This record gives sequence, C-alpha cells and structure tokens, in this order.
Amino acid sequence: MIGQKQMVETAGALGLDEHGIRNVTAAYSNLEVPALIEHAVERREGHLAANGAFVVRTGQFTGRSPKDKYLVRDEITDQNVQWGAVNQPITEAQFDRIYSNMQTFWQGHDVYVQDCLVGADPEYGLSVRIVTQHAWHALFARQLFIRPDARQLAGKQPQFTILFAPEFQVQPSEDGTRSETAIVLSFKKRVVLICGTSYAGEMKKSAFTILNYLLPERGVFPMHCSANEGPGGDVALFFGLSGTGKTTLSADPLRRLIGDDEHGWSDNGIFNFEGGCYAKCIRLSKEQEPQIWNALRFGTVLENVVMDAGTRTLDFNSDAITENTRAAYPLDFIDNAKIPSIAGHPANVVFLTADAFGVLPPISRLTPAQAMYHFLSGYTAKVAGTERGLGKEPEATFSACFGAPFLPRPPAAYASLLGEKLRKYGATCWLVNTGWAGGPYGVGSRMKLAYTRAMLNAALSGELKNVPMAEHPVFRVAVPQSCPGVPPQFLDARGLWADKNAYDHAARDLAGRFNNNFAKFSGVSREIAEAAPAT
Repeated sequence: MIGQKQMVETAGALGLDEHGIRNVTAAYSNLEVPALIEHAVERREGHLAANGAFVVRTGQFTGRSPKDKYLVRDEITDQNVQWGAVNQPITEAQFDRIYSNMQTFWQGHDVYVQDCLVGADPEYGLSVRIVTQHAWHALFARQLFIRPDARQLAGKQPQFTILFAPEFQVQPSEDGTRSETAIVLSFKKRVVLICGTSYAGEMKKSAFTILNYLLPERGVFPMHCSANEGPGGDVALFFGLSGTGKTTLSADPLRRLIGDDEHGWSDNGIFNFEGGCYAKCIRLSKEQEPQIWNALRFGTVLENVVMDAGTRTLDFNSDAITENTRAAYPLDFIDNAKIPSIAGHPANVVFLTADAFGVLPPISRLTPAQAMYHFLSGYTAKVAGTERGLGKEPEATFSACFGAPFLPRPPAAYASLLGEKLRKYGATCWLVNTGWAGGPYGVGSRMKLAYTRAMLNAALSGELKNVPMAEHPVFRVAVPQSCPGVPPQFLDARGLWADKNAYDHAARDLAGRFNNNFAKFSGVSREIAEAAPAT
C-alpha cells in the first residue's frame, strides 16, 4: 500500500491489548479518507462509482437487526433501563463469553482503528474508538462521526470502544442469543460488540443508544431529529421516522444544516451528535434534493445502490437490492452546513409524519400538551413496497419519541425532558403531514414537496403566526386557513376528499389507533392525556 507503511502499528501501541486484541496481521490507525478507499478497493470491499462515491453491498442485512440487539443487565443498568423487546437483557457472563470469543477471532486479521467524537458540544461529547475488520467500515465511521484534531486526541483514552467484526458469529445455543448476529452493549465495560452483520448503521445507532442513556442524567434531551438554522440564527428541529422527509426537509438551501439525524438539547442550546449524514437515497434526484445529490462524490459511502458494472453509473430508482439504500458523507459535503454543528435553542419544533391514510392536515400547530402527546406517539404509516410483509392497505406505525429502538430509558423520561425544554425556551410546535392527501394510499396523491417546503418556510419565518386557524374536528390541532405559496383548498385535509363521509370514517379510525397505542403509557399527566384526538 503506497505511502501507508508508516500507518501500520502494533495492536499494543494502539491500546487494543486492553480489549484482548493481539497477534493481528496489521493495525491501521486513523487513516485518512483516500488511504481508506485505497485499502477498500485493494481488498475488493467495493467499487468506485462514476461520481467518485464508494459503493458497497452489505450482504444479508441491508438494515439494522433490532431483534439481535442486547444490553448487559448489571448494577448500572438494572433499575434504569426499560427492559423488553427493544432493550433485551443479556447477562455479564454471556457478554464476557462473546467478548472472549471475539478477541480470539481478531488474531490473524487486519484491524482498522478510527478515533472519533460523538457530540459536537465539548461539554457533553464522548470520545469513541471504532475498531473494524473492514476498511470501508472505518471509512464510514470517519465520515459519520466527528473527527477530532491531534490536540483533542493527545494523551486521551477513548471513553467507549465499538468492536465491529462482521465475519465473527456468536453461537446462539451457548451465548443465549437469537441468531448468529449480535449487537451487545455493556455500560460497565464501555464496550459495544457488533458481529454477524456488515450493516454499518449498527455503529451509528450504537453510539446514539449510548448517548440516549447517559445524557438524560445530565439534564440533556437526546433527540432523533434533524436540525437547521435560518439566516437570523433561528433554529428548527425536525422529528420523524424513516421515510417522512427528515433529511430532505432539513437540507434547505436557504438554511444552514446543523445535522440530519441525532442531536442533544442542553441548557447551552442544541448540538449534533455526528459529523456527517446518513441519507436515504432511494429515488434520489438532483431536481428534488440537490444538496444531497451534490454530496455524493469521492469520500461518500453508498450502501446497496445499484450500479452498472461497465459504466459505473448509479440507478437510484432501483430497489433491486433494498429500499433502504443509503449515502454516508461528512457534513462539509453540504454547501451550507454549520460547522461546528452547535446552535442556540430552537424557535420551532416540527413533527413529520407520512400519513398514508390521508387524514392528517398538511400542516397544523400543536399546543405544548399536544406536542407531548404526538412525541410519545411517534406516528407514521408505512405502505406496500417500503417493507416486506406489508399488504395493500397502509399500516400505522407508532415509535415512541420518534426513536423507540434506540431508547434505553422509559419513553416518559424523554417526554419529560421535551416538556421541560418547551416550557423553558418557548418553541412553537408543528405537525406536518408529508404523506397522502385527497384519500389514502392508492386513492389520494402524495403531498407535493414544493407545497410542504412552502408551508415549512412560512411556519419557520413566522408568517403563520397571525393567520386564522381552525380546529380540526377530530385531532383538534390548529390548522392554518391560508399559507403563502399554497392553494387554500390544499390546507383542508377533509375538503380534498371527494367522499366526505369516507374521510370522517378514516379520521375516527386513525384517532382510535392513536388512542389504543397511547394506552400503553402509564403515569402520563392529565393534561397530556386530554390532548388525545376525539373518537
């Protein structure tokens, strides 16, 4: 490898012997992006596309494996974690066995090490060491997390270590796991083990889970949201599940991007957890999403995007491998990104939902109690074609706090932090439907992105503050009666349906789904409970 000999170090010199990693073939420390791509190409881990991006296949797993994720149950976590299907417990003995077997696995393999930061605010950030088997995983980590400078690294030990060995598999019969794949987090040892999967997003979400557990103890609200900042310094947050437009709508050429996925809200303001973006790129187009399109260049990692073997051109419309095609690139690949990604307190908080039932208004204003209700609900609706196993009818999905798979603590703990921040800093909350209008999926049509952007621009600029509002008859949210750049009739969800009785039935049905889901939350205040839709 040209020019890389000086980068090869012993495992001991990198402190890997602390994790029992010895007798490796070579250990590469903090290689820069071009060197990592050279390594990945030589190791045949992927291919360079015509636009310069590095294209990889993640194999069997093209998304996260939530059923294979475990937290070690010990004296640190026992009383603080909401144990169950999301946070599956594993014993210290089981962890130690997997850990020991993984240590043996590393012998005779190359090792790539990247020292990164998670959390742009120095007061709350963590240093995380990423140890990977493949060069492209190290490239992903370098582009997604925050790159510390030499001063930040000097003489400091990482606070957490993520060990990522996709070719190592656990033994379910002996290790007590569901399958040969496992993502196991120990807060006591401050180690994450990822094995049996090549999906790089497991690294990102493991780091998010760590901060979701640690930050609430310090009064910081960890959030699964994107964020941007207007010309006057006003900050907006965008919550939403996958496919609701969180990345697309926060990448606004008229506003500076703070981050596209994970942030913290402290008494200092907000800060990005990451140093990069992990954007869905199925059906990506230059016309609709120019900022993301222009970020796909040398240094970007593209996961499972179909590429022509001869011309190396990319087909973003193809879901032949998966619907969950992804692009990982650093924030500075976005022209107007805010770096360092730290900002003041948000003036607006936006909840995005892709309502495939065609019921929710295109935009509405929420009271603080309604905001807490919708935050705990975390609603969107999936449709056939987005996931295997879905039928012809839309399927309602509720993910508490718009990020249930990554919340170690009970949802009420995060909702309490949201309420505290809203009361203290007075942000206005909005519910924006990026799904269907004029009928459900299959009857109505998808919201026009141009209209959604116009409504958001009006909300964030304050233009909707003084327009007349009407209360929605079922969800009781405040619906603007006019909006610059949007036909007035488009703001009326019921009016867009040809069959008004069918709309009323669909609205009551969706309200019932909300309330049935909300019944699982105990200890919710009367004010929040009364913000539920009418059935």
